[in-house]
Amino acid sequence: MSAVHTAVAHRMRPMAEADLPHIHRIELDSYDYPWTPGHFADSLTAGYSMWVSEAGGELTGYYAMMAAAGEAHLLNLAIAPAWRGHGHGRRLLAHCLAGACDHKASVLFLEVRTSNTAAIGLYHSSGFVDLAVRRGYYPARDGREDALIMRKDLSC
Repeated sequence: MSAVHTAVAHRMRPMAEADLPHIHRIELDSYDYPWTPGHFADSLTAGYSMWVSEAGGELTGYYAMMAAAGEAHLLNLAIAPAWRGHGHGRRLLAHCLAGACDHKASVLFLEVRTSNTAAIGLYHSSGFVDLAVRRGYYPARDGREDALIMRKDLSC
């Protein structure tokens, strides 16, 4: 990534259906078993908290969060490959945490592949703690992969 990428102003905005083709490209670049555009469309229809990050007219990342009954659940968070490693994931996560507080959540849960050490590191450094391991939660090339369930208590 060039210095231009890090110097460009970023903005957050609600996800729109018109974003789905761009989001799908990031999703395909990020996961072996990506969400489909239909997953995102259904989440938008359901009223989940869906946000994108933009810089210089380019989508740099997004997240999907569901909040209800005093709890929030981070469903998906991804950064476009060209924008990784420069704090953009941390910025999206901070926005998500603030959104969870806006929804009156007292805790945020998430699941992450046990092999996704970069994401686990981000979550740990952001105050998440390991809660449990869900065996065989994710599809994997060699069968199934475990998910680490994490939580962060919110002091909103």
